[in-house]
Amino acid sequence: MGPGPSNPYPEVTAALCRPMLGHLDPEFLALLDETCERLRLVFRTGNALTFPVSATGSGGMEAAFVNFVRPGDPVVIGVNGLFGARMCETARRLGAEVVTVEAPWGEPLDPEAVLAAHDSPAIIALVHAETSTGVRNEIGPIGNGKRDALLLVDMVTSLGGIDVDVDGWNVDVAYSGSQKCLGVPPGLAPITVGDRARQRLVERPSSWYFDLGLLSRYVDAREGRAYHHTAPVSMIYALHAGLGTLLEEGLESSWARHQSCGRLLQDGLVSMGMRLVAPVEHRLPQLTTVWVPDDLVPGCEEADVRRMLLDDFGIEIGAGVGPLAGKAWRIGCMGHTARRRNVTLLLAALGEVLSR
Repeated sequence: MGPGPSNPYPEVTAALCRPMLGHLDPEFLALLDETCERLRLVFRTGNALTFPVSATGSGGMEAAFVNFVRPGDPVVIGVNGLFGARMCETARRLGAEVVTVEAPWGEPLDPEAVLAAHDSPAIIALVHAETSTGVRNEIGPIGNGKRDALLLVDMVTSLGGIDVDVDGWNVDVAYSGSQKCLGVPPGLAPITVGDRARQRLVERPSSWYFDLGLLSRYVDAREGRAYHHTAPVSMIYALHAGLGTLLEEGLESSWARHQSCGRLLQDGLVSMGMRLVAPVEHRLPQLTTVWVPDDLVPGCEEADVRRMLLDDFGIEIGAGVGPLAGKAWRIGCMGHTARRRNVTLLLAALGEVLSR
């Protein structure tokens, strides 16, 4: 959803307007180091290899898979939405033996089923906050029972918005995206890789660009700062500023703000007679899925409602995808948009549109 002040995070906007530096300039590299340290705090990890990949969240996913999946590897993947399915496609392209553990879209994965799917997987992968359904999957129980497998987790929609604890949950590899709860424009994919995972890096992955062995020599000063690619300097500025804003607020305070706004939105939708998709105990506060009402005015499609919200109120809500296409809406309330005034405006605008 998109209402609110035009410049909600002035620090991020100011960072994007900073004078350009070269990607090997010592001043920029010092800022990159500080950005990586801020990412460690937000991921809640001590992993040395923690940095922003120069790509969107899907690039973070590819970086995670190409560096650890070998042909023939048994890879267990939890699928209860679009992005779990995308993990499967990526792993199959790398020649993995993909073992899927599925749950209906809108329902959480069963951690015991994930752990029981294979007796000796090389990797267990799943999505923490499934953006396509608004469902939160449990990570801690899988990290505690994974045995020798690497645990690889998509945190694109969770980082900064709900509790994330990479080290506490025994996560070996995690990636995220800059544009969700971090409140930064899209274009970067923070990633963190633990020591167990670094020992199992593919020596020559199929992607040169996403080769973590090469990238680590650019982002880690202890490895000599070997040139790899031209980093998106202004985006690193923005991420540095966005992480600074988040850490100044405090992780727990950010989680509480998202929770409060999510509850306000979801309670408001229910009070309007609408039905939510995800079960309450696994419902994301920052991404709400709601069934399209059956009683839309004659001749009005769900896409018409979304168009009226955008045209008349400047509010954009997402369409359903996959099995939810045409049947559900996805309402984001994350990062700087997670404010009570935005929720109040959305509820009022939606009520006005639906009553036409």
